[in-house]
Amino acid sequence: MFTTTGSRGLYKAPLSKSLLLVLNGLTLMLILLPQYQEFFIYNLQALTQQKQVWRLLCGRLVCLDVKDSFCSSLLIYNFRIFERRFGTRKFASFLLGSWCLSALTDFLLVQAFQHLFDYEVEELPAGLLAPVFSLFVPFYLSIPRMPVTQILGHIHITNKSLVYIVGLQLLTSSPFMWLLALSGLVSGGLYLSNILWLQKILFVPAWLSRIARYILEPIFSSSQPNNETPVGMGATLDIQRQQRMDLLDQQLLLAQYNEARRNARPQPQAGLLQWTRLFPSLRHRGQNGPPMQPQPQAQTQQSVARLVEMGFSRTDALEALRASNNDINMATNFLLQH
Repeated sequence: MFTTTGSRGLYKAPLSKSLLLVLNGLTLMLILLPQYQEFFIYNLQALTQQKQVWRLLCGRLVCLDVKDSFCSSLLIYNFRIFERRFGTRKFASFLLGSWCLSALTDFLLVQAFQHLFDYEVEELPAGLLAPVFSLFVPFYLSIPRMPVTQILGHIHITNKSLVYIVGLQLLTSSPFMWLLALSGLVSGGLYLSNILWLQKILFVPAWLSRIARYILEPIFSSSQPNNETPVGMGATLDIQRQQRMDLLDQQLLLAQYNEARRNARPQPQAGLLQWTRLFPSLRHRGQNGPPMQPQPQAQTQQSVARLVEMGFSRTDALEALRASNNDINMATNFLLQH
């Protein structure tokens, strides 16, 4: 499956939902009204020579290329797990900090490129691209890599592979996209490491967060997903079909997982894709070491509370913790794959 963050949509991710709707809506509007695209070009010469400072805001928010808008939207959707895990305010602070730092890093990299290769960069790709690339830093550091299958017996496919492929597609979409990618990775690393107390300087104030919560959150918030929506409650056929597919998918994965636990040495299936290697770290957990002792009840309740805050139901959290011997990292991975 493509997403590494489960099938719960944009529940508890209002900022991610607002970015997807507003930015893509503006991109579509500029496609229909091309005479206004000039105001959203990320023109460095106009910014430095003509002092058009407003281009720093307009040129670094809305994508003018449909491919860039599509790929960045896929990445924002997959990175919504950070908004669930850390909260909307902290997630917004990270985007704000990386956006401000990448604005400075863009100019430094452009000047270094001009000095080294004697080539002047006039324009850069427009859009919220550097902050999107900056999210790869916490994605690489905090999301565990979990093998899913193998191709030809040698190429490993993990739960993070397709996200990196989409990032690579975005990276190669235009000639100077690599500059924005490097700027985003540098700014994301600087903000996440809190060098020079950047997290205390660049952040979303509490009063602004409260205003956004009362005004914008009712508009962009998503209702809690429920797989037991009856037919007579107004759900469309597409939603009901998707819910049934999600439920069958969960039952199939859980059945494969339980069967693998009963078999000490499961036989691999023939073919290019070895689907019996699904969740190998959960399957072989504890075979080569002493059995793990159950953790205290209080610590289990804390783990359940953390998983519930990330958007999972209490029942799913308890089941995942039970299957992973109360290891919250393995339980998180188990839930994300469902």
